[in-house]
Amino acid sequence: MTSDHTLTELDSGIQVVTENVPSVRSIALGLWVRVGSRDEQEGEAGISHFLEHLLFKGTPKLTAEQIAQLFDGFGADVNAATSKETTVLYAHFLDEHLEEAFGVMSDMLLRSTYADLDSEREVVLEEIAMYDDEPSDKVHDVLTAAIFGDHPLGRPVIGRKEVISALTTDAVAAYHSASYRPGSIVVAAAGNLEHAEIERLAQRALSVDRTAGNGKDQGPAPERRSSSAVFLEKETEQYHICLGGPGIRRDDERRFSLSVLDAVLGGSTSSRLFQEVREKRGLAYSVYSWASQYRDTGQLGVYVGTRPENVGQAMDVIGTELERLQREAITDEELTRAREHVKGRIVLSMESTASRMHRLGRSVLTGTPLLSIDEVLARLDDVTGEQLQELARDFYRPEYLSAAAIGRDEQVFRDALPGVSTELAAA
Repeated sequence: MTSDHTLTELDSGIQVVTENVPSVRSIALGLWVRVGSRDEQEGEAGISHFLEHLLFKGTPKLTAEQIAQLFDGFGADVNAATSKETTVLYAHFLDEHLEEAFGVMSDMLLRSTYADLDSEREVVLEEIAMYDDEPSDKVHDVLTAAIFGDHPLGRPVIGRKEVISALTTDAVAAYHSASYRPGSIVVAAAGNLEHAEIERLAQRALSVDRTAGNGKDQGPAPERRSSSAVFLEKETEQYHICLGGPGIRRDDERRFSLSVLDAVLGGSTSSRLFQEVREKRGLAYSVYSWASQYRDTGQLGVYVGTRPENVGQAMDVIGTELERLQREAITDEELTRAREHVKGRIVLSMESTASRMHRLGRSVLTGTPLLSIDEVLARLDDVTGEQLQELARDFYRPEYLSAAAIGRDEQVFRDALPGVSTELAAA
């Protein structure tokens, strides 16, 4: 399975990347911007996400309601997302609607009127409140703050109430103008399309009276911090606990090995944590591991949600499994199963043009090598057990990790930390 993507750059600095999938009758289109929450100053925390919401509130040609009616009339899916490093406005529609959809999305991206700012502010404040009421989600941000501290990578993408409450139209417009610049924009599309047509539409619809450049200057990732343990008190039935630390950057060649190691540890139902914590002992409904990469660093971690009486035992089991990663070689059977799991997920996701578009856009925007699927699978086939154990020793040593928890009683959490490491218990 090879990739026949085409990548070009317009005179303005906008990059256009496409993949023709002639067997479908649809197009997935994404307008990507190289800006996210890590680009925000302390007093701007959440402005990237708030601006993403405002893209839907109207253009010089259409009201918010008319935008919704137009895409509904296309039978299209349209949405947007903000991460720590990127913002994307994307849609999936029939190929016959390409020109009109592209024009409307371009106006939304570059020519928003910021209409109904105050009412949308209330929507975002409700979103923040909803998020705060979901401890299984919130605890990930608590962990991220423990790992990255006051650096922007340590702040939640969704923003802070006090900042969102004070944002003005002028502040949003200034941030938009500084961030949404030609050198920061990537147009990505996959489906029944011709690259030249996407390029022509981008040239026409994304012209903007702003000097070229790469928008916000992303500062470097912070130096590795010492381990810390952070607790947030909340009336919950379970304790929601995360362990984690810094990981690898997005273009690190070890990312292929890390994806396999994650599947071994907790990224699949046959993984060690899922089997030991949930299946054999019944200590949790939800337990998993994950790994994320950014342009110059990364993050990895483990999550478990469990009742108060099970916290100590669950942490003991997790600590034991982390130690076992250091001491024991991963078996050939585990390696093969985890590798095939990762390969299967990748290949199956490529049956979706939306997934193909996201892969194209994210790779080009972040400067990650855009490998063909065959090249990715070959890299995964090259992963060895020795590489996995080396990664485990570099990143999953219990004494390297920080911890975060949300629950009723901090002492329950503190008493369980020695089960992971004495260093963490002393943090």
